[in-house]
Amino acid sequence: MKKFVVLLLIVVMVISLSACSMDKSYDDSDKQTSSLSKVRSNKRKVGISMPTKSLERWSKDGSFLKNQFEDEGYDVEVTYADNDSDQQVEDIEKMIADGVDVLVIAAIDGETLTTPLIDAKGQNIPVISYDRLIMNTDAVSYYVSFDNYMVGEIQGKYIIDKLGLEKSDGKTYNMEITAGDTADNNAEFLFNGAMDVLKKYIDDGTIRIVSGQTSFEAVAMAQWSEDEARERMNNIITSYYSDGTKLDICLCSNDSTALGVTKSLQLNYKGGNIPIITGQDADEANLANIIDDQQAMTVYKNISDEAVVTLKIVEEILHDKMPDESLCADLKYKCSYDVKSYDNGTGIIPSYLLRPELITKENYKKKLVDTGYYKLDKDGYPKVKQ
Repeated sequence: MKKFVVLLLIVVMVISLSACSMDKSYDDSDKQTSSLSKVRSNKRKVGISMPTKSLERWSKDGSFLKNQFEDEGYDVEVTYADNDSDQQVEDIEKMIADGVDVLVIAAIDGETLTTPLIDAKGQNIPVISYDRLIMNTDAVSYYVSFDNYMVGEIQGKYIIDKLGLEKSDGKTYNMEITAGDTADNNAEFLFNGAMDVLKKYIDDGTIRIVSGQTSFEAVAMAQWSEDEARERMNNIITSYYSDGTKLDICLCSNDSTALGVTKSLQLNYKGGNIPIITGQDADEANLANIIDDQQAMTVYKNISDEAVVTLKIVEEILHDKMPDESLCADLKYKCSYDVKSYDNGTGIIPSYLLRPELITKENYKKKLVDTGYYKLDKDGYPKVKQ
């Protein structure tokens, strides 16, 4: 009996010790889970609001930004508002409610985001105005874009060089203009950059704008629409060039409007020549047109570089640093720090401006393919590498 009682006590002790060990194991597991949850909860979240996926430009921007931030360990929420300002407001409000630590916004209409950004500022969420300056709100911390005035200058200088206008040989040339969206702060910078360069030749009659449509408001296209640009050029050709009058230059601010203009010319223009058509963004369809001599040039804005600069600004802000001109010096990308030019109606917004590049049939392989940003498809046309 004594032996039995001793054996029973030993069994009870073993069971008790096992239970304690299991409890400790569960405690350790719970602590590890709690610790992991804490790490995950401390992971920074970036909200990115893009205008639309219907323009190749914004689809690429969203992808590059998402990849850059995720590669650095951020949680990322990306939305595309289908060029609907009300939808973009809803997207931003949702991201604020989701607890993002910073907002990166490419505005559809720079005038319509005041209300949600009041909430962002109230919750101390920094706002980076991406590529398009957001107007009339003091919630914007920084502006990241390309030097849009320079884009226009590049287009204007290309026309001068291509036609040899500085030689003053007495020839005259007919030009029509297609600009961007009046709701986009960049559009007027682009227009002014080109027109300032060409002003001398317009004033002395070397360049004639037959339609008489020379003001920004007269030539602007809502949402940079390819369809609107095509319809407008249809009307211009019918009204001013149907008698065989030669059209020499189509100054188009970007590639989507250039594509619309090109399609109209291919169907309706009977002048016997292919006008110089300018563009911007190096969209795939336009690069194909450049190779096929249907468009003269485009201006390339390396949006992967723009994404990197945006990432660096966000990292400094979230580490309680104050980004300044040293950020450009620390990067290999060509950018400048501007604290004079961009007033959004509430004051000057510190701006980081990257340098755009001229792309032609002669240099697209060197500038785009050899650098690894694009690859050639089976037909020899450039496609964006994702």
